[in-house]
Order: sequence, then structure tokens, then C-alpha cells
Amino acid sequence: MAVAQPNNRSRRCCCCLFNIIWKLLIAIIILVVLIILIIWLIVQPRAFKFSVKEAKLTQFNYLNNNNTLRYNLVLNFTARNPNKKLNIYYDKVEGHVSYDGTRFASTDVITWLNSFRQYTKSTNSMNGVFSGKRVVVFDQNMGSDFERDKKDGIFRIDVKLYFTIRFRLGDFIGGYTKGNIKCGLDVPFGSNGTKVFNVFEPTTCDVTF
Repeated sequence: MAVAQPNNRSRRCCCCLFNIIWKLLIAIIILVVLIILIIWLIVQPRAFKFSVKEAKLTQFNYLNNNNTLRYNLVLNFTARNPNKKLNIYYDKVEGHVSYDGTRFASTDVITWLNSFRQYTKSTNSMNGVFSGKRVVVFDQNMGSDFERDKKDGIFRIDVKLYFTIRFRLGDFIGGYTKGNIKCGLDVPFGSNGTKVFNVFEPTTCDVTF
């Protein structure tokens, strides 16, 4: 019995040490959660609002003989920062446009050359110009849809923007945050010099982080 006592005492010490470490870990986790909750209640972060205010499609012609799509699309975007304490740095915004599931153009909306800081409770505008030509192979059904939309004078254009931003709280600037923006647009079509009979309706986009 005298030989076994040190082992029992050692086990009890290990159990006590384990309990202390476990309680300390739980206390740290609770403290971190409380700090995050307090910061969230003070800052009350909200995602920025993004919409397309204007869309002009002055060229959207498809040549069947060489499967070439010629296009000229100008989009005017509006970004709204609803936060009272957070500023937003727009470091990069890359835009892609698709018709009937087929991407036909891409452009850089925001780069380091025109990146900007958006202050609290403010609204800023940015433009995307998609112009050029691209070989696009439409299937028979898609080709008929294209002719129908052209006759109706309005095209369904899907826009997807990939962004890189940073949030600023006071003097603290957070790390890079990435996400995407999706917009489904009904864009009136009118060639240069031709009156557009349909009116574009400003469209709110979905923002995902």
C-alpha cells in the first residue's frame, strides 16, 4: 500500500491540472465571445448595398456566319455604405457579363488606379464599360431566343462582380475581404442613333461575402 500512494497522488495531481486547464480554456473562450459580442454591438456592421442605376446597350449583334458577337454595354453602379462607424476601401472590383448563361465580356471596374475609400453613410458611383467582340457559339434554341429578344428590344444580361475590400474602424484597417455581387438585368437595346422605347429599371443586386 505504501508503494501505491505516490502513483495515486500523481494521478490526482494530473486530474487537478487537467481540470484547471479545461476551466481556463472555457473561460478564455467565453471572454473572446463576449469581446466579439461587445464589439459587434458597438460597431453594428452592415453589408454595403449595391445596385445598377443605369444600363445602356448600344450594340449587341450576332453574326451567324462566323459566330461573332459584337457588343457595347455601359453600366453605372451605385454602392451605399449604411454603416455608422465602418469605412470601406474598394481595392478591386472585376466585372463579368453573360447572356443566357454564356459569358461574353469582362472588365476591371475598380483597380489600384481608381480605388477609393467610402466613408460612413455615403454613396459612391462606379462605371463598367464592356465593349468589343467575341466568338460565341449559340445552339439553335439560344439563337432563336437572341432574335426574339432583339425583336422585343430588351436583353436579359446577368452581371457578376468579384470584389476585394477592406473595412476601417477608427485608425484600425482590417485585412482583405473578398466576395461577389450578382445582378440580373433587363437591358433595353438601341443601336447608336436609334431611340430606345423600353426604359431600364434600376436594379438592386445580391451581395455575398
